[in-house]
Amino acid sequence: MEQEARTSSDSVVSEFEGTLLKNQDPFSYFMLVAFEASGLIRFAVLLFLWPVITLLDVFSYENAALKLMIFVSTVGLREPEIESVARAVLPKFYMDDVNMDTWKVFSSCKKKVVVTRMPRVMVEMFAKEHLIADEIIGTELIVNRFGFVTGLIRETDIDQTVLSRVADLFVDGRPHIGLARPGKTISTTFLSLCEEHIHAPIPENYNNHNQQLELRPLPVIFHDGRLVKRPTPATALLILIWIPFGIILAAIRILLGSILPLWATPYVSKIFGGQINVKGKPPQPPAPGHSGVLFVCTHRTLMDPVVLSYVLGRSIPAVTYSISRLSEILSPIPTVRLTRIRDVDAAKIKQQLSKGDLVVCPEGTTCREPFLLRFSALFAELTDRIVPVAMNYRVGFFHATTARGWKGLDPVFFFMNPRPVYEVTFLNQLPVEATCSSGKSPHDVANYVQRILAATLGFECTNFTRKDKYRVLAGNDGTVSYLSFLDQLKKVVSTFEPFLH
Repeated sequence: MEQEARTSSDSVVSEFEGTLLKNQDPFSYFMLVAFEASGLIRFAVLLFLWPVITLLDVFSYENAALKLMIFVSTVGLREPEIESVARAVLPKFYMDDVNMDTWKVFSSCKKKVVVTRMPRVMVEMFAKEHLIADEIIGTELIVNRFGFVTGLIRETDIDQTVLSRVADLFVDGRPHIGLARPGKTISTTFLSLCEEHIHAPIPENYNNHNQQLELRPLPVIFHDGRLVKRPTPATALLILIWIPFGIILAAIRILLGSILPLWATPYVSKIFGGQINVKGKPPQPPAPGHSGVLFVCTHRTLMDPVVLSYVLGRSIPAVTYSISRLSEILSPIPTVRLTRIRDVDAAKIKQQLSKGDLVVCPEGTTCREPFLLRFSALFAELTDRIVPVAMNYRVGFFHATTARGWKGLDPVFFFMNPRPVYEVTFLNQLPVEATCSSGKSPHDVANYVQRILAATLGFECTNFTRKDKYRVLAGNDGTVSYLSFLDQLKKVVSTFEPFLH
């Protein structure tokens, strides 16, 4: 009897939806998979089926509603495509929805198990990397012999399958705590195996006796995907309605940006919903015959150097590495393409500085979250006329950066937003004693510039690099291979490949 009554101390089994996450409806996460792994057509189809899914839920056909969402969002996709979205896109939206009270209870236990009704592949990466879960139990997608997801799952009775899998994990003793959404039945679910049952919301005084609590889950530093907001039914409908207008607006904005003088663009952009906020005092243009200033910017989107030129009212060349040929063609300012060969790049930057001002983004890639990646020290070796510039932006619908998609659409997505806002803050030029001229090492100078820019924006400094970002988001090291126009066109068309099978 003692053996049967024994519990696994410091163990917890927690439901994902409605418990670890505040929202118990997974619809918006399937919408993200539909949009990011497939495209707009599947996104629209799933949205139009939302009333049917809701009715199934209302009449207690939860399993049928879930299976319908899984089918529409995944059928015809390859499993690695879903894994890519789960790795690069979903963690940001999950993190924004984490219930911190539940997290405190969950993180205080040694053995942590997450239970979800969604496909395991959609949750596993986030739960293990950010919630530090040991095991994830979810539904399993069926993949055919050609490598395509059928849209079906292996489980017929989801609750019973979860119950048996949890029991298999705790053959030596019962889990101590079971966390579940309000109204979750105990007798027919995994809760029946747990010694203590807690339903969200967690009582306020429950954690008072716990002394070892994680303050927050591990933050999401890198994320990808075009959608800024979680596509709830209302938000998704608004996005679909806006897209035709957004495309027209983007075309007008890009056209005006290419024909208007740079100094006029900030004023005209206000008419079409854009806004540029400027703080600090920018330096004067260099006198003839003198070398220019090196503007060292934080890198939020590919528009950073362009916006800087708008603010200064003159064309400032920018060094680039991975922007597309289309972006270079559309750019109203000159671009200097780097090779990632140190000596060659140093010579190019010196040559440009001898002609005038230059913009460089030493992070080497964009980062959306309030973190700065490690600064390359190359810029510090080449001049002591360094002006740090803190760049930040706000958009409502679409992100203007991508690691997994086609970068040629970055400017289009930026200008499709109803009211894109840029914030530009000029810091004072570095004093000579803070540069390499005073004997400081290039790395010390780069780290100093990173710190003052982070402090200005309220961001955190990291040691992550471009390679780290692309390994997380795209599964490669970020090395650019330049594609022909035909190859780029094929990459765009491949977005709709799943609908051909």
